[in-house]
Amino acid sequence: MANYRTCKKCGRELFADDIAIYRKLVLRAAEEFWCIPCLAEHFGCQVKDVEELIAYYRESGECTLFR
Repeated sequence: MANYRTCKKCGRELFADDIAIYRKLVLRAAEEFWCIPCLAEHFGCQVKDVEELIAYYRESGECTLFR
């Protein structure tokens, strides 16, 4: 069953950006997600880097996940 409410790694509450960036970077058809801090840890970067990537996709208007 799909879990759109909490991070599957740490249990933190998820928001639309958490879900969208997970689908963009990991698996478009995902039904379980990681929060932004867990995703940043997985990729070995800072939370700020993931947030900047989200802003880039949102501003570009090209990705339907961030509309």
